[in-house]
Amino acid sequence: MADKNFVRSMFNNIAPTYDKLNHILSLNIDKIWRKKAVKRICKNLRNSESHVLDVACGTADSSIALAKAGIPFVTGVDISEGMIKVGEEKIKSLNLNNINLKVEDCENLSFEDNSFDSAFIAFGIRNFEDKKKGLNELRRVLKDNGHLLILELSVPQNKILLSLYKLYFLHILPFIGKKISGDSKAYTYLPNSVMNFPKPKEFMAMMEECGFKNVKQKALTFGLCRIYEGFV
Repeated sequence: MADKNFVRSMFNNIAPTYDKLNHILSLNIDKIWRKKAVKRICKNLRNSESHVLDVACGTADSSIALAKAGIPFVTGVDISEGMIKVGEEKIKSLNLNNINLKVEDCENLSFEDNSFDSAFIAFGIRNFEDKKKGLNELRRVLKDNGHLLILELSVPQNKILLSLYKLYFLHILPFIGKKISGDSKAYTYLPNSVMNFPKPKEFMAMMEECGFKNVKQKALTFGLCRIYEGFV
């Protein structure tokens, strides 16, 4: 279980180098995954006034992708003030007026019930201190027939790929991360948070327990990442 205060402090510390490191360490594959996820969100939106909540939005990559895809209203929330600050600078430089970022505890959202048509979490659910509480909050703020899409890193099932994955993720990634960001704890925590994330069937059962229906998942890039979806 991730400690909320540790996660906030960690992301505040690495915010200035987060984007650079994220794209280097993922070999830019994260952009392809995000593009697929945004396309699925757009497909499920039913009206021209749709409002999408980008949860654990970080430096607003997903919020920006959603806005560029034509979604009229995007609200991004994150527990880290440092990440939100970087995101706001990016949005300003792109002159995007349909994105609003807020510092929020994603397990205790300030929004009213039935506020959003869709919610998106890209690479953030594993950092929740209480995943069930976070999922229940998302169900609360989604409208009837609302759509939740979660994009999260995953552990591949193939034994050969898993061996290479562990070599890179548990040894090479922390070394590069420390060199560039200067934070050794962050890039030790991040791979461990992926390794300790519930297995697909377990996480889908958790979503169903929190009231989501028609829950499904799809593996991307040999299981390095997964899309989870559910409806209210």
